[in-house]
Amino acid sequence: MKDTIKIGVIGLGCRGFSLLESIMLPMEDIEVVAVCDLYIDRVIKGAKAIKDAKGIEPICATDYKKIVNIKEIDAIIIATSWEDHIAIAIAAMRAGKYVGMEVGGAYSLNDCWELVYTSKITKMPCMLLENCCYGRTEMMNLNMVKKGLFGDIVHCAGGYQHDLREEISYGKENRHYRLRNYLSRNCENYPTHELGPIAKILNINRGNRMVSLASIASKSCGLHNYILEKKGTNDILSNAVFAQGDIVTTTIKCLNGETIVLTLDTTLPRAYCRGLNVRGTKGCYAEETDSIFIDGVHNKFDLEWKKQWGNAEQYYEKYDHPLWKDYLKLDVKGGHGGIDWLVFRAFFESAKNETQTPIDVYDTASWMCISTLSEDSIAKGGALVSIPDFTNGKWIEREDFVKSKYCLNEIVEDLED
Repeated sequence: MKDTIKIGVIGLGCRGFSLLESIMLPMEDIEVVAVCDLYIDRVIKGAKAIKDAKGIEPICATDYKKIVNIKEIDAIIIATSWEDHIAIAIAAMRAGKYVGMEVGGAYSLNDCWELVYTSKITKMPCMLLENCCYGRTEMMNLNMVKKGLFGDIVHCAGGYQHDLREEISYGKENRHYRLRNYLSRNCENYPTHELGPIAKILNINRGNRMVSLASIASKSCGLHNYILEKKGTNDILSNAVFAQGDIVTTTIKCLNGETIVLTLDTTLPRAYCRGLNVRGTKGCYAEETDSIFIDGVHNKFDLEWKKQWGNAEQYYEKYDHPLWKDYLKLDVKGGHGGIDWLVFRAFFESAKNETQTPIDVYDTASWMCISTLSEDSIAKGGALVSIPDFTNGKWIEREDFVKSKYCLNEIVEDLED
């Protein structure tokens, strides 16, 4: 086990810089020795943050190839635009680096397959930094499912439901990649919220797998109306035609018979919600009311369910995930309610111990591929599309996971790393 690891950070936009400043630099066992971005002002800002926090001057570059080939670097963090994630990850693994890659969907199945093949050939892990897998609510649901509270799981739902109209509409001013994607693509472009947690609940790639999907997109009105209202008719985007539908609904069928519904809802006014819903033969959880229904316990509230809204809070004492019980005692850190910190610790502990990551390359490829497959389905009027088996049959009996406190495949009560 290494006491410290050296990392390179590629991508220093809003997300990348935030992770550098609030997550990576405060960690004492992490040395950020190199930074990279296409825009030199972002590189300079990142380098200054490192110098101010740690007193060292990192290697700086605008070409990621210079960073991934630095011999002393142990791991690469990728927080660039979606389009570049997989190419950089492949280059980093070929250079012998652990890869931690920010979320986003894939643009082709070929890219996903190459990601898997590269990881297998180089034996370097590639972890999608899907922080929602470490959400307290998501982890409590995982714990409850593993303990049988909901019985046999039949259906799950979730999504990325977040008003991003301002971020997208001012994409040119802020050099943000989402704008060009919404202009050019119509798909489930951010599938891994909540697919990641759901996949772990349903044992995807370990005794189960996703086999097909069908996606439907609504019309696109939200961004056009927002731009006219906020930026006026003289703005360059006032007559833009956005390909991306306002609401995208994707239904996934699993081999063991479960269904999953994902919802992308980012261009209409709304409150933030990941919409986790877990339905089983003995009960269910619904995030929008933060409520748990247990058969034989809550049936009397059938027609008065508002009285039970928020009752999930009562279940944390018994079913809070062991990782979160420990985390709350140590003081929650980092962004997004602490889940950024946990997903990065899970990745860095794997890199330090030179072990497999809790979200592996098979998870990464199978969650990311939903974007390109949904694009195909929408273009064909909601046609059913097959989902590849990136494990090549290994899903049937896979048990090759590391039992650490960050494990997502079973509940590990021992909290030692």
